[in-house]
Amino acid sequence: MVQNRPLPRGFEGAPDKQSPLFKAASSTNNNPPMVNFRGRPGSPGRDMGKTIEHAENVRGTLARLMTYFANSRRLLTMLLISVVCVTVAGLLAPALQGSAIDNIADSAWDALRKGVIVLLIVYAVNVLFTLAQSLLAARLSQSITRQMRHDLFRKMDHLSIRYLDSHSNGDVMSRMTNDVENVSSTVSQSLGSLVSGLLTVVGTVAIMFAYCWQLTLITMVTVILTVIVTKKMSQVMRKVYRKRSAILGQLNGHSEEMITGYKSIVAYNKQQDVIDEFCQTSNELRKVSIKAEILGGSMGPIMNCISNISFVIVAAFGGYFAYTGLITIGTVSAFIIYAKQFSRPINEIAQLYGTIQTAVAGAERVFALLDEPDEDSSGDKVLPDITGRISFRNVDFSYVPGKQVLFDFDLDVEPGQKIALVGSTGSGKTTVVNLLMRFYPVDKGEILVDGVNIQDINRDFLRDNIAIVLQDTVLFSNTIENNIKYADLDAPDEKMLRAADMSHIRHYIERLPKKYKTFLKQAGASLSHGQRQLMSIARAVLADPKILILDEATSSVDTRTEKKIQDAMVQLMKNRTSLIIAHRLSTIRDADKIVVMDQGRVVEIGNHEELLARQGKYYELYMTQFAGNKI
Repeated sequence: MVQNRPLPRGFEGAPDKQSPLFKAASSTNNNPPMVNFRGRPGSPGRDMGKTIEHAENVRGTLARLMTYFANSRRLLTMLLISVVCVTVAGLLAPALQGSAIDNIADSAWDALRKGVIVLLIVYAVNVLFTLAQSLLAARLSQSITRQMRHDLFRKMDHLSIRYLDSHSNGDVMSRMTNDVENVSSTVSQSLGSLVSGLLTVVGTVAIMFAYCWQLTLITMVTVILTVIVTKKMSQVMRKVYRKRSAILGQLNGHSEEMITGYKSIVAYNKQQDVIDEFCQTSNELRKVSIKAEILGGSMGPIMNCISNISFVIVAAFGGYFAYTGLITIGTVSAFIIYAKQFSRPINEIAQLYGTIQTAVAGAERVFALLDEPDEDSSGDKVLPDITGRISFRNVDFSYVPGKQVLFDFDLDVEPGQKIALVGSTGSGKTTVVNLLMRFYPVDKGEILVDGVNIQDINRDFLRDNIAIVLQDTVLFSNTIENNIKYADLDAPDEKMLRAADMSHIRHYIERLPKKYKTFLKQAGASLSHGQRQLMSIARAVLADPKILILDEATSSVDTRTEKKIQDAMVQLMKNRTSLIIAHRLSTIRDADKIVVMDQGRVVEIGNHEELLARQGKYYELYMTQFAGNKI
């Protein structure tokens, strides 16, 4: 199997040829090219905001995030140790300062000297472990980010074509970049502060109770106010941050569509329309972002206000308790610092809340993608010697429930036959190929290869024996050699040269300075569409499949090259079952059987001469192209 072989340099992250990414990535638009757009489940981005609306289990999301921390236990343990050391040092410092003030008041200079030395050591420990905390948090965040992106890419390589068809590339990429980055930033910048803040609050309260429980209880009044404000604002912030993540994914999807479709936009003079559409989405994001930033930024000032109220309370009552002799002046000084230290982490946690909400919203979107069902991989049969006999038995299919695309489709293809599927756009031709490739499961009926239901055949084995040449092709940013050998990475050079020669691209490649070692930048953007198509044909030739699918394979080449490719295809299709999707009827005159489709039904079957003699649907299509008659 190809996926078990090491990929050449530059292909390490590329999907293998059994994955839906490889089978569907032969188009420059956002939709799987093998998808019949009539009755497809939605345009790109149509459902991109829906997943986030259903991901509202914050506790479940946080619990799931913890599983990623479990894979980095050592880093997490070291980080927590650093946080504890920083927190303990921060808790000891005010007590030592208060003790020093009492020593000054009592003129205890020896005790003061020792206390100052200990205080300096505590501050040094605080600085060292604060630095360690920052470094460990950064490493932990990158470790978690790496694992999360690895899981996302692995999931991407097994997603169903149905999911890729109903979500834009930009939205999916936003989950892999922006949403994961939000989680990473929160771990690196907020995790240590959050844990330290919680420990500081607990430790500070304990020490304050030890000093003066009466003053501590008075201080706790402000805590109730803090909890109430935080709870009310968090309910609003959670909705706003979730909405911002969804709109950001929509904006990324729109941007990606504009970039990939820029030539079409310019050709139709639609620049202003796409700018207006982009600005509309951008304005929505701006409004939501401003609201989110205002809500997130307001937490700090509100908490500071509450903190100042607490400071005033401590100063007033502490002074009174010191005057009555309940506590010392040093204790009052330490208590003021502890009171401020008690409110500081609460303020920090409140300020971090916006960042945490963004990370949780991003994690929800990431987990929503990870929870998508994998492509169906059922079936374990491997045919010892596949001949290429194909049978469709009473097949019904719909991309969207209630919008049927194929109706009671029947077709028998004998080994080695060349079958052409013709019909108007939306008649269901490409859908037939989608079902044969197991990109989608049939709603009713069955598809057989050599008498075995394809659902029972090992999916990878089935696709190993099928090669596709699409109208819209994709090349990878790698050498020409690796692009042609993508179907068989261990193929000898002689086989590659023969494939290039049969596809009539060899003469062009060998004129290049580095020939087959030429690196294609931007996935072959410097090549013409026809040249990219010829390389795709060479890839199919090298694959040496039992079943060959041609979807307008010569539509982007000139007439002379088309004739050469057709001659090569005659050799390529020998002893192979071939399915040809064609709009240009001149390319399928020699087909053994022509299947005419209309609105998802087979209306005629026969060879070229038989169908012309019937003067039915095929005759109308043929006369439209060659005689200029209008239907």
